Amino acid sequence: MTGVPPGARVFCIGRNYADHAKELNNPVPAAPVVFMKPAACLVPPGEPLRFPPHGEDLQHEVEIVVRVGDGGADITEDEALDRLDAITVGFDLTLRDVQQRLKAKGLPWEQAKAFEGAAPLGEFVPIDRVDPVDLRFHCDIGGERRQSGHTADMLFPIPRLVAHLSAIWTLAPGDLIYTGTPAGVGPVRPGDRLVAAAEGIGEFAWDVLGR
Repeated sequence: MTGVPPGARVFCIGRNYADHAKELNNPVPAAPVVFMKPAACLVPPGEPLRFPPHGEDLQHEVEIVVRVGDGGADITEDEALDRLDAITVGFDLTLRDVQQRLKAKGLPWEQAKAFEGAAPLGEFVPIDRVDPVDLRFHCDIGGERRQSGHTADMLFPIPRLVAHLSAIWTLAPGDLIYTGTPAGVGPVRPGDRLVAAAEGIGEFAWDVLGR
C-alpha cells in the first residue's frame, strides 16, 4: 500500500475517548490499551471492502492515523511529534458480536479486529500541515453523519501514545498508529459507503460489498 513500507506494524489504541468507552460499557483506562493488526488489513481509498463472513455485527470506528518517520525507543513526549512524518484518517472495523463472544471467554480479539480489510486507510499528508493535537474528523455511513471527533478529547494524546509505544517496542519508519475512536460507533451493512474525513487531510471513501 502506498506510504506503508513492507514490514510496517499497525498499532491500534482502544478506549482512547471517554465517551466511546462509556457507550460500550467499558471502564476508562488508566494507561493506553494497545492491540495490533497485520498490514494485510489495510485497504486504500476506493477499493471495495468485503463484509467478513465469520460475523454479523460489523461496526465502524473512525480514527486519526499517524505514521512514524524517525523511529526509535524510549521517545519522550516532547520528542514525539518530531518522530512522526505523516497523518491521515481511517477506520478500525470491528465485528462486535465476535469481539463480545471472545471477551466473554477471556480470549484474544484478533478474529474481531484483524480480519482482512479491517483497516481502511486514507492517503497520507505531511503531519506539519495540521495540528495533530487540535484536529477535527468525522465519518459518514450511507450519507448519514455517524461520528464526529476532536483529537483534543483523547484520553492519551498522540505524544503520550508515541512515548508509551516506544517504551515497549522500538518504533520503525513506516509504523502506523491508529489513535482511537470517539463515540457514535454503529453498524455497517453491505451496500453502505463509508466516508472518513479530517480537516486539512481530505475525504476518503470505501464501498462495502456482500459476503
